[in-house]
Amino acid sequence: MTRSHLTMEFSVSDLVAAVACAIGFGILYSILLAAYRLLFHPLSKYPGPLTAKVSGLYGAFYASRTTLHLRTWQDHVRYGPIVRHGPNKLVFNSIQALRSIYQNDRITKSRSYLVSQRAPGIYGLFNAVDKTIHQKKRRLVGQPLSDKSLRAFEPVMIGQIDIFIQQLLRSCRTKGRDAVPINMTNQSKYLTMDVMGYLAFGYPLNLQTEATNRVMAHSTANFFFNIGLQLPFLGSFRVWTLRSLRSLIRGKRYLQSLEKVIIQRLAEGQHVKHDLLFMSDSLRVSEDNQVWLDEIRSEAIWFLIAGSDTTSTTLSALFFYLTRNPDCYQRLAREIRSTFSDGSEIYSGPRLASCSYLRACIDETLRMSPALPGTLWREKAAGVSPSEPLVIDGRIIPEGTQLGVNTYALLHNEEYFPSPFTFKPERWLDPESNQASREAFAPFSLGSRSCLGKSMAYLEVSLVMAKTLLQLDFDEAPGVRGAHLTRLSEKELGKGTERVKEFQMYDMFAAAHDGPFLKFRPAGEDIKTLYTVVEEHDHE
Repeated sequence: MTRSHLTMEFSVSDLVAAVACAIGFGILYSILLAAYRLLFHPLSKYPGPLTAKVSGLYGAFYASRTTLHLRTWQDHVRYGPIVRHGPNKLVFNSIQALRSIYQNDRITKSRSYLVSQRAPGIYGLFNAVDKTIHQKKRRLVGQPLSDKSLRAFEPVMIGQIDIFIQQLLRSCRTKGRDAVPINMTNQSKYLTMDVMGYLAFGYPLNLQTEATNRVMAHSTANFFFNIGLQLPFLGSFRVWTLRSLRSLIRGKRYLQSLEKVIIQRLAEGQHVKHDLLFMSDSLRVSEDNQVWLDEIRSEAIWFLIAGSDTTSTTLSALFFYLTRNPDCYQRLAREIRSTFSDGSEIYSGPRLASCSYLRACIDETLRMSPALPGTLWREKAAGVSPSEPLVIDGRIIPEGTQLGVNTYALLHNEEYFPSPFTFKPERWLDPESNQASREAFAPFSLGSRSCLGKSMAYLEVSLVMAKTLLQLDFDEAPGVRGAHLTRLSEKELGKGTERVKEFQMYDMFAAAHDGPFLKFRPAGEDIKTLYTVVEEHDHE
């Protein structure tokens, strides 16, 4: 045998041995790490699923199935109010924890949110962990959402809602055809994104009437973000499945459409005084135009999603619950029709505020189907002395722990909300009763990072539902197309989706959903006149 053959033989043998050693050490390390996390880790005393205690893959797995909110609720039912949901994660399910975590100056947003950064050094309101940066961003975004700006913007919002009503009217039965079923997820998304297009850019996206920009409404769900939030190193990887490819393609189309809108809006100057771009220019902190544009792009992405997806979720869910609870439907319709006689009377003010059952229905919808159903992770802020222990729910929290309250689980906690899976608006009508329910009700979160758009969301949903019920009646569309979205099998999504009277959501951090499919019909003579006008216009 020649020397070269011997060298090659030894080289292959050495390589095999090295690989075997590496695998062996990897297995040994994994075993030792798992043993440490189970037996000696500072969080080892807390209950939770075995796989969650040893690996962040537990959360990432259920995030990939879009059922992490349901799994977290189930884990609380099984393990109690404090659950270890990752090697360094604790999720709580109490009012005390809600206040202590989200209204605490010593706690800040988890660094895991940095997976949503568009570029290094570019921060938006959503992912700004640093409190100083976050305060500047909140001041910027808060300007177009202030009470003064919303009062000026309300006529624009009402104009878009009137277009929404016209689209529903066109779906009603005519002499030549039956009523056309409407997918309320799509219709609500088109409306809310049109509204946010004007608020953010002073720019007509026209999703309700044209198909050109509708890709934006169907591209906001980020399949990867919620996975990366559970296991940050996965945020830079893409699993090449049909689902992930579709998500990537849609995301690229969304960014391209958004870029086009921003460029067109910037070319028009500052004539719109209440939109996000005008406010951002007046509050700009960077003289570098490219940095400023990158920041605006980052802010606009989340501004549109936060203002459109979350409100459309509430609208879609409210339409769902009203059709599945006819007594609630009839009571709300009576309230609206006894308060208003014409659609022009419906706007913010004492009369709309007097519709207490409308507000109760909205609150119950937010409780049953929160638009952000997951856990909003937090951690101890940098600069806080380790000698000052962090105490949550009477427990001293070890350094390096991520902690949070799962919104869906808390809002379905039977201790605070009896019959948690029953749509019961009456629970909100007596301000003196069940104080615990009110303290646990935080669908917009709490503290300095709570949702800035809370007032706008309540106003928009109130206006839409009041105008709809004044002019139209609706019910569930019969047949497979209307019914298949009310029951998703456990095999498809997992345990918890079999409740036929619950509006089913996919947890992608912000909730994704489909349906309900509804059929509409005119509610009275006044609307029949308008219906005739709309029908005649269609034939012109």
